[in-house]
Amino acid sequence: MSLSRNQFLKMFGLGALAAGSKAYALPPAAAETQRAAAGKLKIKAVDIFLFDIPLAVPFRIAIGEMKAANLLLVRIHTDQGLVGLGEACPFPPITGETQATNAAAARAVRDVIVGKDPLAIDGLLRGLGPLVHSNPSAVAAFDMALHDILGKVAGLPLFRLFGGSERSFETDITAGLDTPAAMAERIRGFVRDGYRTVKVKVGLDPDEDVARLQAIRDAVGYEVGIRIDANQGWSVPQAVYALRKMEKLRIEFCEQPVRASDTAGLRAVRAQSPISIMADESLFVPADAVRLIMAEACDSFNIKVMKAGGLLNSIRIAHVADAANMRCMVGCMLDSKLALTAAAHVAASQANIVYADLDGNSEHVTDPVVGGMTVKGGMITLPESPGLGCDIDPAFLKKLTKI
Repeated sequence: MSLSRNQFLKMFGLGALAAGSKAYALPPAAAETQRAAAGKLKIKAVDIFLFDIPLAVPFRIAIGEMKAANLLLVRIHTDQGLVGLGEACPFPPITGETQATNAAAARAVRDVIVGKDPLAIDGLLRGLGPLVHSNPSAVAAFDMALHDILGKVAGLPLFRLFGGSERSFETDITAGLDTPAAMAERIRGFVRDGYRTVKVKVGLDPDEDVARLQAIRDAVGYEVGIRIDANQGWSVPQAVYALRKMEKLRIEFCEQPVRASDTAGLRAVRAQSPISIMADESLFVPADAVRLIMAEACDSFNIKVMKAGGLLNSIRIAHVADAANMRCMVGCMLDSKLALTAAAHVAASQANIVYADLDGNSEHVTDPVVGGMTVKGGMITLPESPGLGCDIDPAFLKKLTKI
């Protein structure tokens, strides 16, 4: 039996009411009005803002340093009054994008989608063509905003709309590159705050990286989980040497030990490493996941919404990995709580996403997001409100430059 869109949305609304969740079910009258309007929704306008957030300290990895989170904020308005929010977080050392290139791409996307159906997400994103490769973060912002609208129409938080049920899970927190003593002290503070798992940036001189990890273990002991991320910083011989020396330090896994383009090198490291290997910068879109699996180049994937070009591709990557019996992590760049919440909805919705690294705003000087996920002692909890479940502080919004 085939269902019309209105019938499908009606089933969603009745399902929410039948479940008895007052947290995300719309009042009957409002739900009926919204469902009736959903069949003829159109994108009326798109707002684009430069969304800059200072960092308390520069964030340093093996291939670059960022001194601010230069983001982009997108708001999609429909003719029925619904508004969807999305965020682009370009990270030039990894994606090659900048705020300026994202802004140019966002203007082009705006011209394409105004007047279109915001619920036809797959068709809209496919129509953007090569933008998902040249400016994936900009595409991710629109994907995010469209899904926010979809969740609001359905009256469901996105993690439930995507098939998840548990809204709380653990995240790690990351220490950027610094001296061994400084990194050890920083991670000691994370542990005092309740985090049970940390991620440590490495990827410089292998012996110095081993010294960093030894200092951290001396500071916090062996009960704290440690993951490492080399951000492409090592050669193949350096990676094998470093990972063998780190075996005694009980490392959960190592992200991207060698260059993103060196699939053969990644496979060679995996074959010789006593520590599990996770692909990060080698993985952008679902086709990359297929390529890495066929090459037997890694043990797991780090999915990032900004690299993938949005939530839809992120979930597709998780499905590809699941078919190969592979586990995944959902990570981030220097995202605000808006994009982190979107990524958390993805993480909570897929059973094979068993790791989370959603701490991109930990060094932000201010949090301009109202609502969204909460983090306490390393545990993320998602809101039950429809869509993403967050908004931007109106006072902060007034200060932003509109494109």
